[in-house]
Amino acid sequence: MFKCHICGSTESQPEKVNELFQINGKIFLVENIPAQVCCRCGEVTFSRETTEKIRQIVHGQGKPIKSVSVDVFAY
Repeated sequence: MFKCHICGSTESQPEKVNELFQINGKIFLVENIPAQVCCRCGEVTFSRETTEKIRQIVHGQGKPIKSVSVDVFAY
């Protein structure tokens, strides 16, 4: 059963999300990740299996489908 670790809500909905990961100074974008999203606060939660698959993808076991340019700003 889902329970949000941020707000405590027990209501979520399945969605596909995009996430940025920064590893050793390099940025990776992973698209269309299956997730549970809290209906109250929007916190995104991944299953253990999804988390492991993301880890494998960004650590070299996946091939990028495209590359994009990213603008970087200093605050």
